[in-house]
Amino acid sequence: PYKASLPKQLRGVPSILAHLRQEDVLIHQPFESFDGVLDFLREAVRDPDVLAIKQTIYRTGSDPAMIDLLREAVRRGKEVTAVVELKARFDEEANINWAEQLEAIGVQVVYGVVGLKTHAKMLLVTRREGKRLRRYGHLSTGNYNPRTARLYTDLSFLTADARITADMDELFLHLASQNPLRRMQKLLVAPFHLHARMLRWIAQTAAAALKGQDARIILKMNALTDQALIEALMAAGQAGVQIDLIVRGACMLPAGIAGQTERIRVRSVIGRFLEHSRVFYFRAGEQEAVYLSSADWMNRNMMRRVEVAWPVDNPGLRQRIIDECLTAYLLDARDAWDMNPDGRYVPVARSGRKSGAQQALANRYMNRGD
Repeated sequence: PYKASLPKQLRGVPSILAHLRQEDVLIHQPFESFDGVLDFLREAVRDPDVLAIKQTIYRTGSDPAMIDLLREAVRRGKEVTAVVELKARFDEEANINWAEQLEAIGVQVVYGVVGLKTHAKMLLVTRREGKRLRRYGHLSTGNYNPRTARLYTDLSFLTADARITADMDELFLHLASQNPLRRMQKLLVAPFHLHARMLRWIAQTAAAALKGQDARIILKMNALTDQALIEALMAAGQAGVQIDLIVRGACMLPAGIAGQTERIRVRSVIGRFLEHSRVFYFRAGEQEAVYLSSADWMNRNMMRRVEVAWPVDNPGLRQRIIDECLTAYLLDARDAWDMNPDGRYVPVARSGRKSGAQQALANRYMNRGD
C-alpha cells in the first residue's frame, strides 16, 4: 500500500491563501496528496472575505467531497460558478448528475463554448482584501477527482500571481459569456494560442542549434499525434536539437531514423501509476522555459478543446519539475520502453535492482514520515 504524503510546501502552514501571497505551491500527485487541493478549496469556502469561486468540471467522479464544499460555499453566500463539460468520455452520467445537483443548490452552471470541449483544469478564488480584490488560482494537468488523484501522476499548481489569475478570470468570462477572449498575459489557451506558441518554441530551439547555441527539448505527455508539431520536431532535430519525448501512449513520430530523427528519442514509462502529467521544456540559447498543461499534443486538443498551458517561473519549482518529471524518467531503468526506428518498443536494459522513476519518487515522499 502507498499512502501519499502531505504536500511538502503546505506542511505546518496555517493559511494556504496567506502562504500563496509569498510563493507558488506545486503538488506532485500521487506522491503528494490531492488533499492539499481540497484544503485550498475548503479554506476559501470558509473564509468570510472570499466572494466568489469558479471551477471547471471535467472528470470528478462520484466522490462527494468537492460538491459538498461547493454546497457549503453557496450556503455561506458566495458566488459559485461551475463550467461543466457534459461530453467527458465515460463520465457523461456523472457530469450530468453533477450539473443537476449544482444547479439545485444555487451554483451558476455553464457549459462552455459550443463546439469546443472544455478540458482545462482551473479553480479560481476571488477574495476581498481591504479596498482591493485578490485572486488565487489552482491549475492542474489532471482532474478534480480524488480517486484518480491517487492513481495518476499529475501536477497541481497553486498561485496568487496576478497575471495568471487575471488570465484565468478572463477565460472563465469567455466560457460563461462566449465574449471574445482578450489577450492573455501568461496563459496559453487552445484553440487560440497554444499550438502556435509551441511551434514557435520549437522553431526558436532550432534557430539556436543552427547558431551553435545550447538547444534542447524535453516533452512529457500522454500522446503525440499532431502532424504540424511532429514535423516541427523532426525539423528541429535535423537542425541539431537534442529531443527527448516521454510519451506514455500513442506517438506517431518515429525515433532514431538515420538522416531524419536520429537526435530524437521516444520512450514510454509504464509503472504502478498512470503517467498523466504534461510537461514541456525548451532551451534555446540563454532562454529556458518550462510549461505545465492540460493538453496532449493531439490535433483535437490543440484545435477542438479549451486547454491551458502555463509557465513555471519560480526557479526552485522549475528545477523540481525538471528533476522529478523529466530527468528521473529519462534515467528510468525499470519501467521504461524505448522506441526503435521500426516503431517497436523495447524495454530498457535492466540490470541489478535499479528502481524506476515512480518507485524512486514514492520512496522519496513516503520516507518523510507523514
